[in-house]
Order: sequence, then structure tokens, then C-alpha cells
Amino acid sequence: MKELFLGSGIAHSIMVFAIVIAVGLYLGKIKIKGVSIGTTWILFMGIVASHFGLRANPGILSFVKDFGLILFVFAIGLQVGPGFFRSFKKGGVVMNLLALCLVLLAVAVTVTIHLVTGESLRTMVGVMSGAVTNTPGLGAAQNTLSDMILGGGGTHEQAHAASSALAGAYAVAYPLGVLGSIFSIIAFKSIGKIDLEKESKELDEQGDGANAAITVNFQVENPAIFGKSIVAAMAGIHEKCVVSGLAREGISIPFGKDVLLQKDDIISVVTTRSSIERMKMVFGREIENAEKDATQDVAGYETGILTITKHEITGTKLRDLDLRRRFGVNVIAVSRSGVDLVPGPNLILEVGDSLAVVGDRKEIEAAAELVGNNPENLAHPNLIPIFIGIALGVILGSLPIHFPMMPQPVKLGLAGGPLIVAILLGYFGPRLRITTYTTMSANKFLSEVGICLFMAAVGLGAGENFVSSIMGGGYMWILYGLFITVIPIVVVMLLARLVFHLNFYQICGLVAGGSTNPPALAFTQGAYGTSYPSVNYATVYPLTMFLRVIAAQVLVLFTM
Repeated sequence: MKELFLGSGIAHSIMVFAIVIAVGLYLGKIKIKGVSIGTTWILFMGIVASHFGLRANPGILSFVKDFGLILFVFAIGLQVGPGFFRSFKKGGVVMNLLALCLVLLAVAVTVTIHLVTGESLRTMVGVMSGAVTNTPGLGAAQNTLSDMILGGGGTHEQAHAASSALAGAYAVAYPLGVLGSIFSIIAFKSIGKIDLEKESKELDEQGDGANAAITVNFQVENPAIFGKSIVAAMAGIHEKCVVSGLAREGISIPFGKDVLLQKDDIISVVTTRSSIERMKMVFGREIENAEKDATQDVAGYETGILTITKHEITGTKLRDLDLRRRFGVNVIAVSRSGVDLVPGPNLILEVGDSLAVVGDRKEIEAAAELVGNNPENLAHPNLIPIFIGIALGVILGSLPIHFPMMPQPVKLGLAGGPLIVAILLGYFGPRLRITTYTTMSANKFLSEVGICLFMAAVGLGAGENFVSSIMGGGYMWILYGLFITVIPIVVVMLLARLVFHLNFYQICGLVAGGSTNPPALAFTQGAYGTSYPSVNYATVYPLTMFLRVIAAQVLVLFTM
């Protein structure tokens, strides 16, 4: 028992992590004026525990920190992967330019503080890495500095001392680096009088998803389509839309391709918000409260939900299933991870998709056999693609990238590499018939466990020298770090809102990703109850991580 509480073995380390995380999560439930810093409490509990001697084995600490971060960013990558490239097209260039501004402003503030105060630039590199919560940048700076010292004839002891000094400055600046981003977001919301419901609705209407589907009823009033079949009436429509029902004189009727439209028919269409005006031009006015909803059951027909559970269907286009010709079943909606998609013929299906269909009961049962429709199978996650993806991500993050005029190569690190691979898997996996499906609860569990382990490890690693560094004059590093954290964020937030008119949730993702700050992302998702920021976080994170690593190494080179 003495070894368990006072030793440094595996059991002791696991116990320490468990205590720190459990207490931190409990404190994270406390709200002040409705606001909590959530999992960031784990970081502070780690610092306190480490300061009072409750520490983990250094080797285990290093592993848990890196593995926790990998789990977190990989889960985020899988979550946002399907919409990543679409979001990039719809504003990703602006997002990454603003993220570039964050990086350059942080470097500018760092250099300015060095010139004004005379503080060592090497020390300021450590402060900057902590202020922007960028552990890979710190590691890259330490490696570059060690190589410089050893290459210049210095000893290993000198190299270790210099690296430790960087780490000490990083540890002092890191906590307020985390909190500075979070409180900047809170202050921006308060001062800007942000209406979260309005901001969320705005993204819904923009369809930050463009694929977000809604069902709209129209009254047929266009004489040009009277007497025409539905197929003929929609021949010139290029928007994403699918007819899901037809009502005539208050009675729902089958809506096959041979049915001819008549004046005052109520036609129900699954489409996107951006296509509604086009639909009005084709059919007529929108009916918000139709006496008879055209999507209600037709006599002799039933509606059903079919879940795709056969892995071989992943990557198949909806039209290739040919459910209407083979079974007489019409697909009127597709739901994926809680998001409704327009069931267009070119929609690429994935395991876990739910198809809302209309047809005869026997026909629906036959279609169910084709797609599997066995939700119990989805309870077992597909772990092989996940672990292969993590392995590929680690390899990618470890590859050296050489630049002219730089003596040391740059690496994406154990955060950037897995994130990029996860995004690519999430987007291209279905197209390559690779099943990467995980339930929303499984994805959330993976990301939550990852961020908890990461925060605990950082806190336990920083706490041992935290107080001594502050008492030894490092208290000024806290102020310097706060400047490096807050000034770029405030400037970029104002630019994003006032010049580029970005949504609040987009700005949250930009700040968290541009600051390479997973706790800030976890805070915004928990405090504001939405996953919107995660897409923008992933949009800017890879480039930002790369730039932060380069910036740290370049500044160290200027200390020669």
C-alpha cells in the first residue's frame, strides 16, 4: 500500500491520473453566473497534485499526454471529416488567413516583449509556446536548441538545462494560455451581446450544412406543369430535391413517375433552405400549414426507417440501390449522425445511415433485407480503421519536412498528423468503401477520454516547478504570456466579426483551432451546447499547428 500512494510505479501513476481527472471533472460542474471552464479544472488539479508531491512516472506521463491528445484530435477529425472540405470551400480560405494572422501576431508580440523588456528570446519562445498551448512547438524548439548547443561544442548538461528552461517558461504561461482563450470567448460573447439561438439559427439557414435537409409543402399553381408528370415538371431543376409526397383534394395519393400534376395539388419536397425559392418558381407558393400534409401515409402504403448495416453498401450511391424499381419503395429522407440529408441520386451512402421510405409493407421488408436494417450490429465499433488511422497519423506527424535556410526539419507532430489522417478517413473512407462509422456516443466518449488524459498529464508535468518558476522571477512570464494569448485573439475576433462577418460559433472554432487549444474547443462545445465550432477548429488546426511549430523553431534560430 505504501508503494501505491508514495511510489512511482504503474499502479501509483494510474491512481494519480484517476484522482486528478475525477476531482477535475467534479469541479468542472461548478458554474459561476452560468459559466464553467469544464475540463480545464483537470489541468489545475494536476498542477496542485504535482506541486504537493502526488506525481506520475515521467515515462507514463509522456505517453498518456501524447496518447490522450491523439485520441482527442482523431475523434474530432472523424466527426468533422465528412463536412471538412465543403466547409473549406465555404470560407476555409478566410478562416486560414485569419489563423495565419493569429500566428504572426503572436510572434510579433513575443518579439516586441523581448525588445522592450530585454527578456531572453529563448525564454520568450517557451512563454509563447505555453501562451498558445502548443506543445509540439515547444518540443520542436527544444530539439532545435539542443542541436544548436551540441553542434556548437556545448555539453549535454548545457543542452538539457536550456531545454528545461524552455519547459519552465512554457509551464508558467500554459494555464493562462488555456484560460486566456476561454475568457476571451466569454468576454466577446458578453460584450458583443451574442444571441446564441440567433447564431445557431443563422448557421442552420446557411446550412453550414449545405446538405441539411428540410421538408416543404408547395401548392401547384404553375400552369406550365399542369398535366405533367412529376419527373417532367422537375426536369430542369438542378437543386438537391426529392418529392416525398403528393396530396389532392385533401387525400394523399401515390406519387409515382406516371402521376400527372393538377392545379392546387399539394406536393411535398425534401430539399435545402437555399433551394426553396427555386421550388416556388417551379411549383407555386409554399404552404406552411397545409390542411393535409402530403407526407402522410397513402392508403395501402406505409412509412418505415431502414438502417444501413451492411458494410458492402458503404460508398454506394443511392441511385445504385435502385429501391424504387426493384421494390417500389421511395426514399424520402436520409439521416446521418442526427443530420437530415437530401436523398439525391448521387448521395454516397455509409454504414449507419437511416433511410426514411414509403411503400407497401412487404416491399419495405424486402428493401430492409438489402440494406441490412440490423441496428444492433452498429453497437460494435469498427476498430481496425481507427487504429490503422492512428498509426498512419503518427507516421505522418513524424515525417521531417525540410525547408531551405533551416538547419532542422519541421514535423506536424502527434497532434497534426493524426488529425489530418482522421479528416481524410472521415471524408474519403466511404468513397473507398472503408467503414469508419462510430456512434455519436462512442465518438464523444473517445474525445472526452482523450482530452481528460491530456489535461491531467500536462498539469502533472507542469506542477512540480510551477511555483518555484514563478517565485524565481517567472511571475512576469505570466503577464507576458497573457499578452501573447489575448492580444492576437482580440484583434482577430474583431476582424472576423466586423470585417468578415463570421458567425460566433465559427469564431469560437477559429480561436480554439488557431490557438491549437483543445480545451477551448471542449469548453465551447460544452458551455454552448453545440458541435458547430469543431468543423472550423479542424479547418484551421492543421495549418496552424504547422505554422506554430515553424515559428518556434525560427525564433530559436535567431538566438544563435
